[in-house]
Amino acid sequence: MSKEEEFEIDFDVEDMFKDFDEMEKDLVNHPPHYNQAGIECIDAILAATNHNKEGYLQGNILKYVWRYDYKGGLEDLQKAQWYLNKLIEVYKEKHK
Repeated sequence: MSKEEEFEIDFDVEDMFKDFDEMEKDLVNHPPHYNQAGIECIDAILAATNHNKEGYLQGNILKYVWRYDYKGGLEDLQKAQWYLNKLIEVYKEKHK
């Protein structure tokens, strides 16, 4: 076997990036730095802000939409969308 054959690697760009979208989604939906001892930070905040959950969620939506073009780009828009989805859940639960 020649040196070229010995170090030849089967490389596929699509394989390299196949999990990228899923990793990005996890950083938006379940970032590991917001989960300690099995409790997600958002769940603790919503429990603590029982009477003002919607205001907290609205504030985060505004924050991420406000800064997306200057800081996090698409990821910030996805975070804003996540908070909007959570606000819709809270609203539906409140108005059953």
